[in-house]
Amino acid sequence: MDKIAVLIPCYNEELTIKKVVSDAKKHLPEATIYVYDNNSKDKTEEYAKEAGAIVRHEYLQGKGNVIRRMFREIDAQCYIMIDGDDTYPLEFAPEMVRLVIDEQADMVVGDRLSSTYFTENKRPFHNFGNSFVRFSINHLFKSDIKDIMTGFRAFSFSFAKTFPVLSKGFEIETEMTIHAVYNNMDVRNVIVDYRDRPEGSVSKLSTYSDGFKVIKTIIRLFKNYKPFAFFGMISAILTILSAAFFIPVLIDYFETGLVERFPTLITCGFVFMMAIQSFFAGNILSTMANKNRRDFEQTLINIDLMKKNL
Repeated sequence: MDKIAVLIPCYNEELTIKKVVSDAKKHLPEATIYVYDNNSKDKTEEYAKEAGAIVRHEYLQGKGNVIRRMFREIDAQCYIMIDGDDTYPLEFAPEMVRLVIDEQADMVVGDRLSSTYFTENKRPFHNFGNSFVRFSINHLFKSDIKDIMTGFRAFSFSFAKTFPVLSKGFEIETEMTIHAVYNNMDVRNVIVDYRDRPEGSVSKLSTYSDGFKVIKTIIRLFKNYKPFAFFGMISAILTILSAAFFIPVLIDYFETGLVERFPTLITCGFVFMMAIQSFFAGNILSTMANKNRRDFEQTLINIDLMKKNL
């Protein structure tokens, strides 16, 4: 088992990968540095090897697929994950490692949004998207994560071995954040500087398509992790709609003694039945989610025992 493993997912980062690896060796001299190449078409692999990194491959395209491979293959007391585009200064990595190893934090978030991100980043919709995602998750899951989409994080062994990677692309950061918050893991924030990509380096993140994937991921995980709240909201909306259309029918009945809009009445009845079904579906799924949380706690105990034997 490595004490510190620096994990660098890469796709066409030949302009910056040498510097990122060199900075990792400078600031974390005791770390083992792994570059996972994701079908790069340039000289990323060659330059990473020249800089002294161990290069491995993931042939399924997408950052989520790369992280799944990393966490499965590497055993370490502390994992530092950083993008290969040289947008994060690695001088902050030792503090993140300290929080994981000395204070048993499960995930340390490199917080760009509290420092230079909004002035350095040149894509305004990215600024809005980061703020929107942070607001949504912190309110839906009652958390205080300062930067949801950051690519600079530190993880414990327990987190890496229990995190079920379901996403394939850039929505993976959202997924790992919600996983940590929902399972009451120890999450810390460390403010880090952010610098824009150097000239000639191109972001692989699509503002709109990847943004919609992130929103879908938030909705999916909210449904899975907090089903009573999710289906309760649907039930409340359906109940309000049913009542809104039923009240005029009821008023007409009291005034005339007749039901003149039977189709509306029947529709209201079906909508209210759907509301009842949503309410009880949320109750049942909430019971299952609570059982999953108990099972997860037992899994953490088993992981800790496995870590001691490595």
